Amino acid sequence: MQDKIYFIRQKYTPFGGAERYLKRLTKELEKSNISYEILSLKAPKFLPSWLKAIIFNLQMCLFKKGFYFSLDRISCPDIYRAGDGVHKVFLKTKKRTLNPLNPIYLYLEKRAFLNAKYIIANSQKVKNEIVSTYQIDPDKIEVIYNGIEIKDFDEKRAKEEIREEFGLEPHKKIILFVGSGFERKGVKELLSLLSHIKSPFYAFIVGKEKKIKRYKEMAKKLNIENHIFFTGAREDVEKFFTASDIFIFPTKYEPFSNVILEAMSFKNAVITTIQNGASEVLSKDFVMNSPNDLTIIDKVEKLLNDEKYLQDVKNSNLQIAKKFSIENNAKQTIQLVKKAVKKR
Repeated sequence: MQDKIYFIRQKYTPFGGAERYLKRLTKELEKSNISYEILSLKAPKFLPSWLKAIIFNLQMCLFKKGFYFSLDRISCPDIYRAGDGVHKVFLKTKKRTLNPLNPIYLYLEKRAFLNAKYIIANSQKVKNEIVSTYQIDPDKIEVIYNGIEIKDFDEKRAKEEIREEFGLEPHKKIILFVGSGFERKGVKELLSLLSHIKSPFYAFIVGKEKKIKRYKEMAKKLNIENHIFFTGAREDVEKFFTASDIFIFPTKYEPFSNVILEAMSFKNAVITTIQNGASEVLSKDFVMNSPNDLTIIDKVEKLLNDEKYLQDVKNSNLQIAKKFSIENNAKQTIQLVKKAVKKR
């Protein structure tokens, strides 16, 4: 393949999910001797986000260099990976605000879907939303699920370290939530769900949140503060995945949250909402109809009390996670890139 691939990412930082995806993908491209370059925004940092979006689109599309694989909403992609889902659908889950970025995103989103030769959706949910919202031809939308790296882990050691750090009783099971931005990802709903559980447990809520005090106060009002731990952001988050038994993620909107596959790969029983594209890899028994769906409590109680059932679910999830490798994701993506280049 002669064409150089230009990856488009407005704000390129080493720690973002899209950036980790790019790092994995470009590593596979290098193995295939495919040349690439990453293009990002050239503008002062103090500019408002809505103006940056406009400037970035102009920088990319007025002087288009070649074959564009975009991870951001721009009007001239050859391939557009809709990793952030459909903004028009996401806005329906939020309270209305007068943010000038929203109409700009909606304009760029529509142009990206219409003008791309191919669109990558990371779940069937996102593909359906693109088709129903913008009447895009489903044949040009490829569903390529996220990929993860399966790592070795020592569950016994992780549990011991967590119990020692937080002073936990050894016999109680551990429930985990990992995510930043608690409002959208359902921490309020999670605390409500946990307050209805009668069996003994500990719960860890790991992630960055500006209004964390509000959630701590809610836990106190629900009388569950003695077994809920808000850790903030942690460098050793993998230790929490390893030590936990049940992962609950009652998000309001998620195209495909990688934490679901990560939790499965660390042998957790995993529960999320149907509003999360990652629910497609789970059994329906572990999918909530909404963030407020309390019918899942019986399932959580069974996981906490039936050791064989818990272990069977954990082992099954590990086997499912192994099917979603980084290598498989990259292979499918490169095949689509080659197909799109030929179409030029």
